[in-house]
Amino acid sequence: MTGSAPFKIGLLASQRGATAELEMSQWRGAQQALAEINARGGVNGRELSAIHYDPESDPARFRKLAEKLLVEDGVNVIFGGYTSSSRKAMLPVVEKHNRLLIYCQQYEGFEFSENIVYSGASPNQNGVQLADFMSEVYGARVYMVGSRYVYPYECNRTMQELLLQRPEGAVLGERYLDLTADPAQFQDVVADIIKKQPDFIFSTVIGKTIPYLYRAYREAGLDPDRMPIGSLNTSETEIRMMGADAAAGHYTSAPYFQSVDTPENHAALRLHAQRHGAECPTDMNWEAAYYQVHMYARALALAGTDDYEVITPHLYGAEFSAPQGRIRLDPTNHHMSLYSRIGRAGADGQFRIVRQSAQAVPPDPYMAMQKRGDWVTKFSTRG
Repeated sequence: MTGSAPFKIGLLASQRGATAELEMSQWRGAQQALAEINARGGVNGRELSAIHYDPESDPARFRKLAEKLLVEDGVNVIFGGYTSSSRKAMLPVVEKHNRLLIYCQQYEGFEFSENIVYSGASPNQNGVQLADFMSEVYGARVYMVGSRYVYPYECNRTMQELLLQRPEGAVLGERYLDLTADPAQFQDVVADIIKKQPDFIFSTVIGKTIPYLYRAYREAGLDPDRMPIGSLNTSETEIRMMGADAAAGHYTSAPYFQSVDTPENHAALRLHAQRHGAECPTDMNWEAAYYQVHMYARALALAGTDDYEVITPHLYGAEFSAPQGRIRLDPTNHHMSLYSRIGRAGADGQFRIVRQSAQAVPPDPYMAMQKRGDWVTKFSTRG
């Protein structure tokens, strides 16, 4: 590399708090991408480096640290945020300063900002698919369990609308618990589930409380072959937290699983294992941060500057061969065309992909063109 000053990015990933395990997965993805980029000579001969702060899973700290990165540290792009509350806290900051936030997490949809790239799945790329799969295989009578904040409320609203399009669709229960809830509260929820006997459980529980739900389910002797849990956010990282025995038989809908069979994924996994050991899993959060840092670096190389007005035309509309497959950043809504996959957790802590899209599904974050079943022609089923 030359002696020029490095290009800087901001990285907000919590080392403490309710969502720290997932945010540190984002951190590992971003750091791996940075290492790969710099090993190839950086961006136009300049190193790409990250200024990292710990927001402690607190939306107020996300807002404060985003301001610090933009004003005091002089960065023009921030990678970070797990909860929708953290994203919404940072949104007015990046809009005020006309900088860029790359949000490396699936979310509830129904949002747009000129200053945000939405890297994870929107509802038409994971929620529609989960609703169809679970209702086709198990039935459309659902019990909803979520954490108490905006993402679960909105995801449950969308799931309800999708399931009630079926004649047999019904919501038998809807419960929300704090991000600091204890295991006993989840045991009470599972007791109610046993009384109601839904066809499946839709979980939008997040962070460190996810294992409490799955363990309470297992301790109650419930059978995932008959009444499984379906989720949009339970990943390999949460399986490691709860133990594979508690997760086995349950489903997640996501663009990426560690078990995805692509050359890009195999190559990235080898490097990840070298950096963190074979026992440390990847997940959808890792992958979104990993590929977005690479996409940003490519746009930066073309633009020659990280000025928002100059770099964004090179970013919007760009394509990239990510671990999940070939993806694209939609220039009109700033969401990604992503693969849709249904994975079933196994006793090894990994997901077996039971259904997946034949190609990347274009984003429709406002669900303006979605109806039940319209994804089937885009999908292939695997045994």
